[in-house]
Amino acid sequence: MNNLNKNILIIAGEDSGDLHGASLINELKKIDNNLNFFGIGGDKMKAAGMHLIYHVNKMAFLGFVEVLKHLPFIRKVQKDLIEYVKEKDIKTAVLIDYPGFNLSIAKKLKKLDIKIVYYISPQIWAWGAGRIKKIRKVIDKMLVVFPFEENFYNQSGVNVEFVGHPLLERIKDYNFLTKNELYQEFGLEKDKEILLILPGSRIHEVEKILPESIKAAKKIAEEFNLQIVVACAPNIDDNIFKTARNNDEFKVVKGYTYDLFKYSTVGIVKSGTSTLEAALFELPIVIVYKTSYLTYLIGKRLIRVDNIGMVNIVAEETVVPELIQENVTQERVYAELKKILSDKELLLSIKKKLSRIKSKLGTIGASKRAASIIYRFLNEA
Repeated sequence: MNNLNKNILIIAGEDSGDLHGASLINELKKIDNNLNFFGIGGDKMKAAGMHLIYHVNKMAFLGFVEVLKHLPFIRKVQKDLIEYVKEKDIKTAVLIDYPGFNLSIAKKLKKLDIKIVYYISPQIWAWGAGRIKKIRKVIDKMLVVFPFEENFYNQSGVNVEFVGHPLLERIKDYNFLTKNELYQEFGLEKDKEILLILPGSRIHEVEKILPESIKAAKKIAEEFNLQIVVACAPNIDDNIFKTARNNDEFKVVKGYTYDLFKYSTVGIVKSGTSTLEAALFELPIVIVYKTSYLTYLIGKRLIRVDNIGMVNIVAEETVVPELIQENVTQERVYAELKKILSDKELLLSIKKKLSRIKSKLGTIGASKRAASIIYRFLNEA
């Protein structure tokens, strides 16, 4: 790669992408320490040595309606990125998840003859195959984290490779607190187990999901002698939870989500990667998802899978309950939690099914494999 431009554009628009991106950068630097990284990421990618053109906390919008509202900003970001690519003479781009934005800018990058690697596939198998033609045209290499995605892309004529899921290595390398340390650190009650709430990493998600979840959690906590802990995403100001808090009825914990997954008894988790993380800790959860009504209606017409929770999609069955849109109510969340906690056999059955998820995610070392493929691919191109 000595004759190749060492500047690489990486775009990760969300917190999960920031984690995956940081691991990828670290592995690429082990292969070639002279590589330079520019683009969109978060604190972890910055710490790994990437120059941030935009921070992920500026990109936290989701859904058709939310994207429409932010179109002028999105256009500005894309324009700035293209100018940066030209200025730095960047010839290689790595796009991480975040499909709405990334597939849009991929088209613009391709016109500049940029080589494009996509790491962590857009879930087009869930949304129908309308985007597959675009992907085939603009993506040079697709790196996927689920085995069934490799089959899907192979059948569609896309250059694809399965690398395994980076969550496996992250959990393996994570430095857990002991249960006592966690309880002591955040002033938790030693005689009570944890009911965990993960309301999402975007403010509008939290605003829609938290109120009903908290009401249900309070009832369940009283009945089953639990304490409520809300996991706050790193990009969100935890002051957002103050309006929902009354007489310290729940604790807010920022930055210790894996410890909470490990030591909780049950959870209410917003649909997304977090449901898969919960599964890897065998934590029984109720999946909740609520967005603007128009976004929901459009999405409902486009979606092609029976479940929205990644844990259920990977398991190929509804292992944990899903509550969507108008079903995210105090009564429904409470009923599903009570069903799980009241039935020991059901609880054990859920845990057993969750324990099988891990084997479907490949083997540890996804970031290393992805970095090796990207480097080899760029070297050969």
